[in-house]
Amino acid sequence: MASTALFTKTISLSKYGIKNATVQYQLDPQELHQICVENGLGKTTASGALAINTGKFTGRSPKDRFIVIDELTRDEVWWGDINIPFDKLRFSRLREKIQTYLSDKKLFVRDAFACADPRYRLGIRVINEHAWSNLFTHNMFLRPTEEELESFKEDWLILNAPGFKANPEIDGTRQENFAIISFEEKTILIGGTGYTGEIKKGIFSVLNFLLPTQKNTLPMHCSANVGENGETAIFFGLSGTGKTTLSADPSRKLIGDDEHGWTPDNTIFNFEGGCYAKVINLSEEQEPDIFGAIQGGALLENVSVAENQEVDYTNTSITQNTRVSYPIHHINNIQTPSTGKKPTNIFFLTADAFGVLPPISKLTPGQAAYHFISGYTAKIAGTEAGVTEPTPSFSACFGAPFMPLHPTRYAEMLIAKMQETGVNVWLINTGWTGGPYGIGKRMALKYTRAMINAALDNKLGEINHEDYHIHSVFGVAQPRTCPGVPDSVLSPRQTWNNDEGYYKTAHKLATAFKANFKKYEAYASEAIMNGQPTSE
Repeated sequence: MASTALFTKTISLSKYGIKNATVQYQLDPQELHQICVENGLGKTTASGALAINTGKFTGRSPKDRFIVIDELTRDEVWWGDINIPFDKLRFSRLREKIQTYLSDKKLFVRDAFACADPRYRLGIRVINEHAWSNLFTHNMFLRPTEEELESFKEDWLILNAPGFKANPEIDGTRQENFAIISFEEKTILIGGTGYTGEIKKGIFSVLNFLLPTQKNTLPMHCSANVGENGETAIFFGLSGTGKTTLSADPSRKLIGDDEHGWTPDNTIFNFEGGCYAKVINLSEEQEPDIFGAIQGGALLENVSVAENQEVDYTNTSITQNTRVSYPIHHINNIQTPSTGKKPTNIFFLTADAFGVLPPISKLTPGQAAYHFISGYTAKIAGTEAGVTEPTPSFSACFGAPFMPLHPTRYAEMLIAKMQETGVNVWLINTGWTGGPYGIGKRMALKYTRAMINAALDNKLGEINHEDYHIHSVFGVAQPRTCPGVPDSVLSPRQTWNNDEGYYKTAHKLATAFKANFKKYEAYASEAIMNGQPTSE
């Protein structure tokens, strides 16, 4: 490798109150990789990727994410346990502390963009304490050309200082780590945590506020791909539901795997320039695209690396939330630029461990909004301490921790988009069939793929009694036949072979849906309320 003496690109940070810092600007992945290895902060793996440890925090800390309450946010943000208000003056004082902390240090600065549609492009300057955090920034945001850098305009600033620890009593934080967004100052402060996901989700939260309130554009926590005829499919889903797997289809081009916008002229665009994937139990056979993307330039987090440099993806001794970030061009079959037109199908993915939701069902606009606000999946035994049987899990808009506005704001935008475009919305259960977790079995991936392909190819018939059955508890329309899938698989009741047990469990889940939705009822329209389960 080259000597670090070759790293000569630099800029001044004095305008940010950061003094006498040694600044290394816009270094390429190889240079950042080398710095980490030479300073004992990372290891080179057999595939050429860099493996690092993020320290105490191996995941986000939702209770330590704050939004500054100011004139822009006071009446717009849905304040509460998710969007926690932070005092404006305390933010300014904490920022000054971080600026002082970063002074006299070796820092890594990167200019990048968010939003693949140039009409919405956001210029981001990230100041990182660690080289590997800067590599993550390179991977996850859109990378400017040399020409674009010459005229680069910074819209938002991220000060990323994992080594800085707040004093809660003085600084107003909950504990020593924090991620705080100020829309007035257009600045994100991240301190006390080395988990890189805070960087990407900070900008996602910013866009989830700005796009609906200023651009009439719907932000979405989803993956997206595009078919040969140019139509776009969108996949919403929480962790473990198959969002990344099902959107990576060899017959379709990937737009992006996590964050997108839907514009007034019905363009779908990726917010990011890379992917951030879980790698627990990763194998080349099951996830060839992700496995192949872990090469030079990729950043592995909190994985176990053997002496021969091989990664043991089954090892969860550090965390179950092992991760990799890589630029999207590490995936072969991608859409360039990362935009799509003609959204025709939306898939809500849920891993129903109760085994009562149909493996595929078509939703009305009201049902779509209801399920979008609900954001349902299920936790199974062993996934969290104390979870001994299937437990309903709800995350509004399939991404509640990143949504500054009330969930119904996003849902109403989705309804308007459905009415305008006639897009089909499907609920896909990638969870259990033939009974709940522990009795039934996980839905076969080949069947789920067949159902999605049938929906994409318009092979599931019309919504009528001959082609569809209306579920007696959830009121959704489930197709009676699907190419490549046994008819019996399409009816969850039939797979149980126990009507009493099935309906008892279905009513239990329906009750959980309604209980969760109580907090949204006062904000929801009649159309949305009509989308709830038809029976308790």
